[in-house]
Amino acid sequence: MSEFDFIDELKTLATHPAARGLMDDAAVLPFGRHKLVLTHDMMVEGVHFLPDADPADVAWKLVAVNLSDLAAKGAKPLGLLLGYGKSRDDDWDAKFISGIKQAITHFGVPLLGGDTVSMGDGCKHAFGLTAFGEAKGHIVPARSAAVPGHAIYVTGNIGDAWAGLQIAIGAVKAPDFETCAALLKAHNRPVPLLEDGRALSSLVSTMMDISDGLLIDASRIAAASDVMLEIDLDKVPLSSAYRSAFGDDAEARMNAATGGDDYQLLLTASPETVLPIPLTRIGRCRTGAGVTVMRAGEPANLPESLGFVHA
Repeated sequence: MSEFDFIDELKTLATHPAARGLMDDAAVLPFGRHKLVLTHDMMVEGVHFLPDADPADVAWKLVAVNLSDLAAKGAKPLGLLLGYGKSRDDDWDAKFISGIKQAITHFGVPLLGGDTVSMGDGCKHAFGLTAFGEAKGHIVPARSAAVPGHAIYVTGNIGDAWAGLQIAIGAVKAPDFETCAALLKAHNRPVPLLEDGRALSSLVSTMMDISDGLLIDASRIAAASDVMLEIDLDKVPLSSAYRSAFGDDAEARMNAATGGDDYQLLLTASPETVLPIPLTRIGRCRTGAGVTVMRAGEPANLPESLGFVHA
């Protein structure tokens, strides 16, 4: 059973309106006069982080990726619950706790509880985190409201985290120290765009964070909204550090668009809407289904994989 098959089975159980049909990365629960946004992400050694990764970086990233889901809903974080698989390596656990402290202090969100279990000898590190927050207003953007004619935008640059991973695994060497440091930081210490998400949430038709890759996450908006997302690969924003390490040709751009771990915001909105923060327009929504990629004005061949998928 694939990840998608498994989620399809869960959809038959997650029938409460707050679950949004499991089409979003977060649930939206009415709570008095407010709306509570809840999300949960897991991280497993060898899948989401390298075995030799700094435990403090792993902890930071666990917090950041969950808060990024709240950012995509325009939610203000209220608290975290940690599920921790404790190893028999006290030094590793201590460094992880240090990273959690750094993250919750930096983002100003309290750790309120959770659970710990012993993983036993030889087990890989594994953790889960639940984050919950208060939506900005009555409108909490979903993935299902894009319509033909809407423009597609992203925040920031795409591909830096993937580039940092290539450096971390030794697949490539950065041309200089500054480039190496910038790309590794993007991979190890992503920053959720909480303020940007709140500024945008009432103005967009759809919004999500880019976790598994720009193209595969765009395909999720396309599926939820029953539209086609046409993305111009030439307009996908790349940082100077990325271009310095990988260039700016079609292969480099496709790697950036499928690499994942960016935690930038991907959104659609009417092209007439004035949006309050700097964004890059990378395409438009059309009638149809799925994702189409344009390159130099012509349709480009899609890679076999649009991004990261759990087996």
